[in-house]
Amino acid sequence: MLDGNFAQNVLTFPTVRPYIPHPQETSGVGQGAQAIYRYSLRDTDYPILSIIDKISDPGGNTIPAGHYELALSDEKDFLILMQTKNPIAIIPVFKVEEDKEAYNKEFDKDYQKIKKKREKEREKTNKQRAEVGMPPDEEKIHMSATIEYVKEGNYYLLKYERGTIRAWGAIKSF
Repeated sequence: MLDGNFAQNVLTFPTVRPYIPHPQETSGVGQGAQAIYRYSLRDTDYPILSIIDKISDPGGNTIPAGHYELALSDEKDFLILMQTKNPIAIIPVFKVEEDKEAYNKEFDKDYQKIKKKREKEREKTNKQRAEVGMPPDEEKIHMSATIEYVKEGNYYLLKYERGTIRAWGAIKSF
């Protein structure tokens, strides 16, 4: 049996262990190769509205508590409350605002240059993400949906924001 200093020196000699003792990737799975990234569902295109209590109207219709997508119709005269892409309620809009400054910024020459540069960088990143099976990176749009109860008028006020557009709707309750 080999024992003592001789065994220790032989086992730690660099040519006996050609591989580094610690791997570069600690888990053995490359970033983006896990199923949670590869096969995850895409984010929604609409803001999410969380309703805590059920809402009833004078007609006897109810909207149960839950999480809903809030969409603005193309004509901007109705808010559509959806659950799993199925419309639950159509809510009339009484006010719509569009941020003109942000809208005009889209046609600014300097902003167009910056936007093209970002698109080139995003395209390069998306190629790398596609190689490992990750979904493409897309530009994020600011989205928000809120609901609050107004005691004076006995109604629920809904506020919708997506990009440069804001809209307000109301649900009468009793």
